[in-house]
Amino acid sequence: MTDRVSSLTFVFLIAFLIFGSLPIEAKPRARDLGIPFDGVTGPHNAITDIPGVLVGYKTRIEGEGKLIVGKGPIRTGVTVILPHGKNGDYYPCGYFSLNGDADMSAALYIDDYGMRWGPIGITNTNSAGVVRDAIGEWNYRTFSERGVEDMSFGYPIVGETWDGDFNDINGFHITKQDLFDALDSAKSGPIAEGNVGGGTGMWLYGFKGGNGTASRQVTIGDTTYTVGVLVQANFGRRDDLMIRGVPVGKEITDLAPVIDEEWTDGSVFVVIGTDAPMLSLYLRHMAKRSAIGMARTGTTSGNGSGDVFLAFSTSPFEYDSTYTTMTQRSITKWNLDKLYRAAVEATEEAIINVLVGAETMSGANGNTLYGMPHDRLREVMKKYNRLGE
Repeated sequence: MTDRVSSLTFVFLIAFLIFGSLPIEAKPRARDLGIPFDGVTGPHNAITDIPGVLVGYKTRIEGEGKLIVGKGPIRTGVTVILPHGKNGDYYPCGYFSLNGDADMSAALYIDDYGMRWGPIGITNTNSAGVVRDAIGEWNYRTFSERGVEDMSFGYPIVGETWDGDFNDINGFHITKQDLFDALDSAKSGPIAEGNVGGGTGMWLYGFKGGNGTASRQVTIGDTTYTVGVLVQANFGRRDDLMIRGVPVGKEITDLAPVIDEEWTDGSVFVVIGTDAPMLSLYLRHMAKRSAIGMARTGTTSGNGSGDVFLAFSTSPFEYDSTYTTMTQRSITKWNLDKLYRAAVEATEEAIINVLVGAETMSGANGNTLYGMPHDRLREVMKKYNRLGE
């Protein structure tokens, strides 16, 4: 046994020296700490458990010390989700704004047509525009047939949250190339969590925040479907934090953020995907349910918080031979509850996975966010008899 542990340690050490971090599978997640969650996960407990869905990141961590606008420090990035991989198929979608102190592009198009195509981007508030433009340029380069009336740029979907307390957000450091790099890195399988991509400079319940993911599998009739969630979490007061009903925020009161300005509200951008066929209206309803998953972690959604939820289905539209008519399949209304429950459960777990995956980080002016201490989290959960085996 000792030899086996030594061998694993050696493998992880070599991986760290080569890649700069441990393999994704080696980094503990909430379930690995014994935190019990409801529902059955997919193989990777990630949004990428949905067949065909890819996720990519570009992370920018540069500089230290005093904030100098235009120079840094930089603590930001971009996250991309590709519902149909790197192709241009339309997908039905719907969204819900719990609190609108935020922005999501393409909302008007989704309101009227209930569909979109191409990658979904997530970044910091001030970089949403350049990410939108970069996705549009990538769409043009990838899908354009170079016709006279060319609409291949599309209306890209981009969501955002604010990282200005730790990142030189007014330095506008995200570039089109960062988005292209994120797309190039997009993959299926297990994906990174915590201080990555658009979540690099985010906070969560007074701890370090960022990106997190989770999935659920549900069976309706004879078919098993996957619901996956990816969150960019940047919200919540410490004393509100609840994990599976345990008041963790009231138990771990130290490790407070080191920050040079008064703390205000934050935001969250949640993307829910599924391979279940669903009408865009039903997807909007599922986006609403995802807000309940967020609420399970304790937040009341502050006045200055932008809390936006987007849901999509990878189930394809079907066209006749002349593209005159289009057919969309959907789960019937009376079979939706399992999918709604899955969205709630996966959103809750994805947010807790952010807390477990994120690590202590200092940024502009020495502002510091501490990562959730895993050992103390286990102690608190055990105190309330909520620690699984």
